[in-house]
Amino acid sequence: MKTNQTTENQPEMASLLLGAGFALASLIILPAVAQRIGMGSSLTIALRGALMRAANRF
Repeated sequence: MKTNQTTENQPEMASLLLGAGFALASLIILPAVAQRIGMGSSLTIALRGALMRAANRF
C-alpha cells in the first residue's frame, strides 16, 4: 500500500519541483544573468513573466 501512495505522489512532486525551479529562475537567476549581460529591464520583466506563466502550467 505504501508503494501505491508513493507512485501517486510522484507527478505532484515533479510538478512542484518544476514550478519551484521556474520560480527560482525567474526571481533570482534571470535578473542576475540579465544584469551581467546588460539586458534591458523591460526584456527581463517579459522573460520573468514568461517563466512565471510556465511555472503556473505545471
